[in-house]
Amino acid sequence: MAEHAAEMAVAAPAYHELVFGIERLPLSRRRLVLERYLEEAVHASLPILPYDATAARWHATERARLTAIGRTPQYIDGQIAAIARVNGLVLITANLSDYQDFADVETADWRQEY
Repeated sequence: MAEHAAEMAVAAPAYHELVFGIERLPLSRRRLVLERYLEEAVHASLPILPYDATAARWHATERARLTAIGRTPQYIDGQIAAIARVNGLVLITANLSDYQDFADVETADWRQEY
């Protein structure tokens, strides 16, 4: 992260998933560590890109296309793909298969050297 921090951002729906996951944890040392990391390493240092009208339009068009061919994507994956696509960004994930059907979305596996 440190090497590419100036080139990174987080999609608002992905940020939601991180917060949601932490909120579901019982109050514990682990939860406090994760909350601090999310605030200090993610929220304070990375832009959080919104799911705006441009992303919503792209997402709707892609969702309709994929649904018509029987490949209905997960809604949140579509939101994340749309944010990456309309901002001209590479979508970094460990779940490449979640995004393989979206048109013109460049992906990379974060577990590989990028």
